[in-house]
Amino acid sequence: MRVVVRTVSELCLTLGVVLVLFVAYVLFWSGVRADDTMRHEIDRLRERWAAGAPPEPVPYPYGRPFSIMYIPRLGFTWNKPVLEGTDTATLKKGLGHYARTARLGQEGNFAVAGHRRTHGDPFKDFPELRRGDAVVLTDGRTWFTYRIDKGPYKTVPTDVAVIDPVPRASGYTRSGRYLTLTTCDPEWGHSHRLIVWAHLAATQPVDAGEPEALRR
Repeated sequence: MRVVVRTVSELCLTLGVVLVLFVAYVLFWSGVRADDTMRHEIDRLRERWAAGAPPEPVPYPYGRPFSIMYIPRLGFTWNKPVLEGTDTATLKKGLGHYARTARLGQEGNFAVAGHRRTHGDPFKDFPELRRGDAVVLTDGRTWFTYRIDKGPYKTVPTDVAVIDPVPRASGYTRSGRYLTLTTCDPEWGHSHRLIVWAHLAATQPVDAGEPEALRR
């Protein structure tokens, strides 16, 4: 009996160590790797822009970065690459543009998804977003400043109408140049989605300097 108890205790201890290491991997190491990956994607973009790369083709190349997003509410050092597509592999490298939605700055709904937790936690503080907050993006040639009008709005994953050209729950009643951001809820689950909607408030050439929303 003593041997059995000792064996079971050792197994439980081993299992506990494995679980602790797994949690550490999920919370820390995977985040470190994701941050490195996102920085690499941003560096790739900036190198292409500095080399005078031509505008991205229509549609955007799947799985590749084409823009950088800044949200001052989430911190003035917060910036993430935006890639084409929302599959698992793409969202490990940054934020993902819903391929069937509008292009950046164009009429329609430019919709973007991001993880709330894991893979760098890009939208961890998503619930802090408020009406009037700026969401700024650049494609290397133009700055696009969007202003949030509604959210965070909670819904279910099957509510795909949130990324329609004129989302029915957004409060918009006619076509325009909109932005939709989506992430999972609760923080460590995926039973629901959190949504914010914004409209394009201003644009300016990159050569003119950073937009006012990014100036400290």
